[in-house]
Amino acid sequence: MEYLSGIVERITYTNEDNGFSVVKIKSKGFADLVTVVGNLAAVNIGATIRLKGDWKYDSKFGKQFNVVDYRETVPATIAGIEKYLGSGLIKGIGPVYARRIVKHFKEDTLRVIEEEADYLINVEGIGQKRVDMIKKAWQEQKEIKNVMLFLQSNGVSTAYAVKIYKTYGNESINIVKTNPYRLADDIWGIGFKTADKIAQQLGFDKHSFERCRSGIVYVLNELSNEGHCFSTREQLLETTEKMLELEGTLIDATIDRMIEEKTIIPDEGNAIYLPAFYHSEVGIARRIKEILALESIYKSSNTDEIVENIQREYQIQYDEVQVEAVKTAARSKFMVLTGGPGTGKTTTTLAIIKIFQKLDAGVLLAAPTGRAAKRMSEATGMEAKTIHRLLEYSPMDGYKKNAETPLECDVLIIDETSMVDTILMYNLLKAVSNETVVVLVGDVDQLPSVGAGNVLKDIIDSDTVDVVKLTRIFRQAQGSAIITNAHRINKGESPGLKCGSKSDFFFVEEEDPQKVVETIKELCSKRLPNYYKVDPVNDIQVLCPMQRGEAGAFNLNMVLQETLNPGDVSIKYGGTVYRLKDKVMQIKNNYDKNVFNGDIGTISKIDTEDKTLIISFDGVDVEYDATELDEVVLAYATTVHKSQGSEYKIVVAPFTMQHYMMLQRNLLYTCVTRAKKILVLVGSKKAIGIAVSNNKTQKRNTMLVGRLKNG
Repeated sequence: MEYLSGIVERITYTNEDNGFSVVKIKSKGFADLVTVVGNLAAVNIGATIRLKGDWKYDSKFGKQFNVVDYRETVPATIAGIEKYLGSGLIKGIGPVYARRIVKHFKEDTLRVIEEEADYLINVEGIGQKRVDMIKKAWQEQKEIKNVMLFLQSNGVSTAYAVKIYKTYGNESINIVKTNPYRLADDIWGIGFKTADKIAQQLGFDKHSFERCRSGIVYVLNELSNEGHCFSTREQLLETTEKMLELEGTLIDATIDRMIEEKTIIPDEGNAIYLPAFYHSEVGIARRIKEILALESIYKSSNTDEIVENIQREYQIQYDEVQVEAVKTAARSKFMVLTGGPGTGKTTTTLAIIKIFQKLDAGVLLAAPTGRAAKRMSEATGMEAKTIHRLLEYSPMDGYKKNAETPLECDVLIIDETSMVDTILMYNLLKAVSNETVVVLVGDVDQLPSVGAGNVLKDIIDSDTVDVVKLTRIFRQAQGSAIITNAHRINKGESPGLKCGSKSDFFFVEEEDPQKVVETIKELCSKRLPNYYKVDPVNDIQVLCPMQRGEAGAFNLNMVLQETLNPGDVSIKYGGTVYRLKDKVMQIKNNYDKNVFNGDIGTISKIDTEDKTLIISFDGVDVEYDATELDEVVLAYATTVHKSQGSEYKIVVAPFTMQHYMMLQRNLLYTCVTRAKKILVLVGSKKAIGIAVSNNKTQKRNTMLVGRLKNG
């Protein structure tokens, strides 16, 4: 082994997953910068490091120093200190403040920050608030560096070091050493496999109860991410056994112990539930039965006369099914209104609202997402909230609206109900009094909820509540190729792909995925904005069947960001560059910030000194620290799943054979119905044909139908 010392001048590459880095250092005795490779992800530009390793020759990159171990020393020169501080190491100090601080304190800079940080107030432009920020960040970076080095030496990525430190503070190393499987339970983004990798490095017993328990919970959570409320015991046993590479008897014994401890719950048919899903599913069935047990106080109202008056007053003519829907709502306690695009769901919902208003009933409106709630408000002229906001959710207090403090309304109408998962539906129904009339509105043929369950479909299939299905496409909608093709797709018929220039539905045939990307780039940046006079960022949305692949959302985001927003002001996190004016999407419910999975916003401000940025969601500014950016992704392109409950002026969607795994009828149908004005499909006829013919949607493990039917 040899030793090499120097100052980090440049970080060429860092792999966030495993910490592998390529850095350039300035070292005494070498005329050029030396290339150093190895696990160096905790190192910052300007750092003085002493390396242990050996030299190797790479045929492509030449001579490199291969690092086995390293330690960091305090930079000795003024230039080194300035570069060190200006690298983004300390929140509150960027290149500008680094220059000013070093100019003021010279070689004494790092000692002042460490021992007498209050003297920083004497530096031009630094106030008390920034002094406090720098003191806190300096202390944190020391602790984080210890955590990073410890985790890296045990095979975990530096991308999670800050999260671990934020969760556990100075106890981080102790907790990870004691039970690394806690990471999977406590920290979003760290799964069982990462925790298990750390545990193996630390020498944990492969057969330990903690490992088996954590593995079982992981498998159940993974199944819930696929939409399942439970696993069969056989499936759970087989999957966990295979994943952990352990004998079935040990997994079986762990399942029994977990059942005794009530960390999992068994049910009929060998079903195994995580408690939240079991209690939610049982609770939904119980609450619907309790609501149905009371008759509607509006049942005996003269609905015929009221409907006539509404039609006269608003000069609207409802068809027979719509009139039946309105009457059903008035006599029911729990009702579902379903139908595809152009069948008059919105008009019928408005009629239901009007009849209840004529009956002096207090009506509340809600939808699962901010965008869906906004659309509902615009369509009805009434306030509509997200379900979370309706229930007054906060991380500290949970749902303030609940069984003890129910919602104050006579009628509750929920739109886009196909998006509502099992846990959210239970929390909603808990907050509904037994006297309230509940009306669920949604298109049951769309993709089911991202979360576990298939609530709307299960409620309809149970035959226990009144269901009105709207099927007639209204005359004004018949002229829309988007709507007629959506219904053709839903029936398993091929959509009409030959449309004229006056159509709202277009198909661009292109087999080669690379050319699909080029076509989408051209459509979004030039052809569509020029022809329809629209904003390419806010009015056009690219929807993809999946994230991966050349024509997937991830790659298209990179391409479209470079094309539509090639700005200089940016902040980097986890391999993604976030630029000023970028269109972004929140991918995790964050109740502290009051932003939710699927919310789309625009980056309105970036502070490169403080490593923070502001994202504007529908005019509401929300601040993010750089370390929180794993909750946010670029949103020039997104998946069809993430688009549920939203409508966009123009939708551009690639459908290629690269997307084979995701080509399903309800996915194509959902994609087409997201377009309000114009839809452009780009791809192959074969891929669209496969999607139309594939109606084998994955069956989700739920027992809600049976629970509603029984007793």
